[in-house]
Amino acid sequence: MSRPIARLSCLLALLAAGCGVDRTIRITSEPSGARVHVNDREVGRTPVTVPFTFYGVYDVRLRHDERAPLWTERRARAPWWDTPGPDLFAGLFAEKVDLSWHFELPPEKSSTEKELIERAHEMRERAAAGSGGESGRP
Repeated sequence: MSRPIARLSCLLALLAAGCGVDRTIRITSEPSGARVHVNDREVGRTPVTVPFTFYGVYDVRLRHDERAPLWTERRARAPWWDTPGPDLFAGLFAEKVDLSWHFELPPEKSSTEKELIERAHEMRERAAAGSGGESGRP
């Protein structure tokens, strides 16, 4: 290989190695302020921006005091230039990958006093039936 081509190759390799692509996921929710876990690691409360290193499926859990918890998964898909091959030079022309995930937390199911009493009676009956029907209570 000639010297100019070798020098150009080394220069391009150094540029590609020195340039990294920043990858982030911005997570929002309705309502905001939900506690977020990504792959079993707490990352903060919505809205929150977290860095990521790999593309693929992520386990996402959200909890809010006024809503039912949400446990789901989302996929982080690679842009065409960040796939094997073109990714060697991605740092030369791309600096960031910003993904946005939004979640709607379902309303908390509230039980009325009557529903709670009915469930308690059902549980008592099942417990009594499981122990041969001999219950110390009427």
